[in-house]
Amino acid sequence: MKKKLTVLTLCAALSTLCAPIQAQQPAKVPRIGFVSSSSDPKNPGPNVDAFRQGLRELDYIEGKNIVVDYRFRSFAGKQDEIPNLLAELMHRKIDILVSSISTVISAAREANKNLPIVMVISGDPVASGFIDSLARPGGNITGLTRLTRELSGKRLELFKEAIPAIARIGVLWHANAPPPGLATAFQDYEVAGHALKILLQSLEVRTPNPDFEGVLQAAARKHVKGFIAITSSLITVHQKTIAAEAIKNRMASMFEGSDKVRSGGLMSYSADDTESYRRAAVYVDKILKGAKPADLPVEQPTKFEFVVNLKTANQIGVNIPQSVLFRADKVIK
Repeated sequence: MKKKLTVLTLCAALSTLCAPIQAQQPAKVPRIGFVSSSSDPKNPGPNVDAFRQGLRELDYIEGKNIVVDYRFRSFAGKQDEIPNLLAELMHRKIDILVSSISTVISAAREANKNLPIVMVISGDPVASGFIDSLARPGGNITGLTRLTRELSGKRLELFKEAIPAIARIGVLWHANAPPPGLATAFQDYEVAGHALKILLQSLEVRTPNPDFEGVLQAAARKHVKGFIAITSSLITVHQKTIAAEAIKNRMASMFEGSDKVRSGGLMSYSADDTESYRRAAVYVDKILKGAKPADLPVEQPTKFEFVVNLKTANQIGVNIPQSVLFRADKVIK
């Protein structure tokens, strides 16, 4: 009898010791899918740096308590590649998708309506059908909108102030971009140009073989002395080529993001790009802690920046008035 009690006591003791071990199983490390239109994984740029900074500020350490699967590629003219990329990320069991590419966001929503998506987009997410309203998104998508379209008129104003003698401004855009297309973006500039009495010319680039050199050379021959580039994956991927061709043809350029000015463009006016991506990390944190995208209001930017590249101005022979430079938030020399 005593032996039997000893065995029972030993089993009970072992059970007590094993219980804490079973309870202390390692917690699941969240996995984030991050899809960017940058085509250079080795140099993804300041927006990715800002997202990483945002994660660090919230005590996330990549590879330790969070994993981020980065995918850097352009889908301009290659929309059929999107399902494969999303399938790859789904297979890796991502918990949240972060992207600035509208076609990727749309495809991801159709593929999995339960996957939380954090967007950082240029357009109107309500008009795009991504959300019900800014205050109550109502689905599996939330994030930030950069009010790019609402700033069209301001860009034209700054262009005219920087180069008062300019008579005709081109609008460079991806003319056969898939829905939601960029035609409405061009129309926004047309409306603003009409109000400012600025003559605009459409500079259309088409995939799968975009000819930026031919388009800008043809525009220069027609005495178009400057252009505004409408943001798209195609423009982002080829921003260095566009800036170089503009300099070669001595054309002034205005962009919808400061990264293009760092690549050699003349000017940009936009929401603070890096701040938007830093804030995207805040959305990731809230969702991982249990918040639903449907209940997280979409943020609009409160900080905007006017950036001028004086080195480019000197290369194309443009003398930007001092009054305009005083208004610039950043001047690249």
